[in-house]
Amino acid sequence: QVQLQESGPGLVKPSQKLSLTCTVSGGSITTSSYAWNWIRQPPGKGLEWMGAIADDGSTYVSPSLKNRTSIFRDTSKNQFSLQLSSVTPEDTAVYFCARGTTERLISLLFRPDLPQEKTWYDYWGQGTLVTVSS
Repeated sequence: QVQLQESGPGLVKPSQKLSLTCTVSGGSITTSSYAWNWIRQPPGKGLEWMGAIADDGSTYVSPSLKNRTSIFRDTSKNQFSLQLSSVTPEDTAVYFCARGTTERLISLLFRPDLPQEKTWYDYWGQGTLVTVSS
């Protein structure tokens, strides 16, 4: 059973950097054909795909967040991380990490703004609320 757990601060000030880490257990983030995603859900809105890191370490970020987002991994700890810079209150959301297939990731690259379905991903973290406020 694969388990994912997000960690990071719950409160970030405007203009600062949001940093989250997802720790994976029960499976390796280098396992072939899987991609490890960051998805967020602002209050009252749908799920938004932010980006992912594939099994080979390649990273992909939604064009709408490309200039502010980086995703990286630490294979020795079986973790992958998200950094979102220059945050504003609009970045307030529940942030999830989730496992999907690389096939799904490829389809997302053509339509990164497509509303996300939870069923596209087979394992999810519980989510962590990040509030951007001074």
